[in-house]
Amino acid sequence: MKKLFFTLVLSVCLLTTYAQNVRMNLYSGYAFSDKIDSYYDPTNYYKGTINGGFLWGGGVEVKPNRLTGIEVMYLRLDTQSPMNYYNGGVKNKVFDLGVNQVMLAFNRYLPVANAKIEPYAGPMLGLSIFSVKNSDAGGSKSITKFGYGLRLGANIFVSEKVGIKLQTQFFSAAQSVGGGMYFGTGGAGVGLSSYSSFFQFGLGGGLVFKLGGMAAKK
Repeated sequence: MKKLFFTLVLSVCLLTTYAQNVRMNLYSGYAFSDKIDSYYDPTNYYKGTINGGFLWGGGVEVKPNRLTGIEVMYLRLDTQSPMNYYNGGVKNKVFDLGVNQVMLAFNRYLPVANAKIEPYAGPMLGLSIFSVKNSDAGGSKSITKFGYGLRLGANIFVSEKVGIKLQTQFFSAAQSVGGGMYFGTGGAGVGLSSYSSFFQFGLGGGLVFKLGGMAAKK
């Protein structure tokens, strides 16, 4: 996973050298709640919710041409996860949870008559990093999984260099919770043999700044 992350960063650094435009994007929004559950047997299960919350982050985007954007982005969600699970008996607890998304995003810009408006859409691939804190046990556990997503949005420029970003996005991490990522009271939790995928839908916006470079040809 670390090799993948450094590959993403290096790729954007190389592209920046040749790109016509370089941009900085700032993000904020709301991520909605998602239910998760995993059942292996009557004494090895959990079910609960990853609560919604404030999502924030940023990214650096390069545009090799007018209709293409490639961005390395980071998004962070600090939330709580109420869980029902079995550990020598049925337990209920609310865990502190941090969700980090490190993504390489590919944007396809759609040409429209108004040059100040830039609709875009595209996929995202990268790392989903989950960190669970157990206040009772005084410990924490983190795990990194392959993450992916899709987004749809638009940049609305209010000046030559600054624009407002409106966006909706969807993230997922297959087999994100379970196995190495666990909930309970032993250490940071009690390990499970089965998995539950994580799905996160969000709405929000932000700001986009043109940092310079050659103007893209119309």
